[in-house]
Amino acid sequence: MIVVMKKGASQDAIDHLVEMIEGLGLRSHVIVGTERTVIAAIGDERHTHKESLESSPEVDEVVPILAPYKMASTEVKQEPTVVQAGGLTVGGTQIGMIAGPCSVESEEQIVETAKLVKRCGGTALRGGAFKPRTSPYSFQGLKEEGLQMLATAREETGLAVVTEVVATDDVELVAKYADVLQIGARNMQNYRLLEAVGNVDRAVLLKRGAAATVDELLLAGEYILSAGNPNVMLCERGIRTFEGHTRFTLPLATVPYLHQKTHLPVVIDPSHGTGHTYLVPDMASAAIAAGADGLIVEVHPDPETAMSDGYQSLNFAQFEAMMQRCRRVATAIDKTI
Repeated sequence: MIVVMKKGASQDAIDHLVEMIEGLGLRSHVIVGTERTVIAAIGDERHTHKESLESSPEVDEVVPILAPYKMASTEVKQEPTVVQAGGLTVGGTQIGMIAGPCSVESEEQIVETAKLVKRCGGTALRGGAFKPRTSPYSFQGLKEEGLQMLATAREETGLAVVTEVVATDDVELVAKYADVLQIGARNMQNYRLLEAVGNVDRAVLLKRGAAATVDELLLAGEYILSAGNPNVMLCERGIRTFEGHTRFTLPLATVPYLHQKTHLPVVIDPSHGTGHTYLVPDMASAAIAAGADGLIVEVHPDPETAMSDGYQSLNFAQFEAMMQRCRRVATAIDKTI
């Protein structure tokens, strides 16, 4: 349920309500808005009498949360969440641009790419150090050495680092180097991993599973939020359908739909969503027109020699042209890159 405080409610009254909620065996989450504060009471409400909470003179009303995802719902927080991590801002009028290679291959490669991303107006560098691959014989990433290279690229450019964490045992290590922890599509419902990233002070980019519904994506985000981490970004990276002309099917209707259901920002991955380099710029600009809060795009100095996903990676000239086009679309809808 949600306890909606009256405008101007005192901090003492808010603290008192938190004590009451937790005394009823529920978990409390205080959300401060521009006009008023609400307190989400999460847990088993069957034996809770909301009248006891409504009796406080500084409480406006107590209402149930109808959505199965409690913390992520717009019922709890109507104002869009803006996630900030290092130099990356995602949400509001700012479109976050995350770009870089699928895999970190060398220091020269990742630093060169980071400089290009920075020069073109990107605000975060993506790059895989731990690479979960379909085949056990494929390149699995440079692991901590790759993380160190990402940190070097950040030192030289100021870009925030976005990289994937694939196991609970690696969360502390990856958080040591990264500004944003990415949960990949294969791990979207790895609930122990979701709880682990919910317990660290790092923003999280949560990718939708290839066969997951939107509600399942939101409930996966709920695991992170309920563990105490409010800095969650949802990423649509395409779903598996019967179509074969693209690697996945990228449903851009997900963007406005999620904006109706959740306050969390929405990022689009047109690289995985299409699997073809020539489709990425079109889908990137279309995603911005649909209201996406950010993009995550694969860029490589020489896609033909990339150790993974070269067929969907932009080269430097293609990325620069895409950024110019996306910037024009963003301006048309009163947003900035």
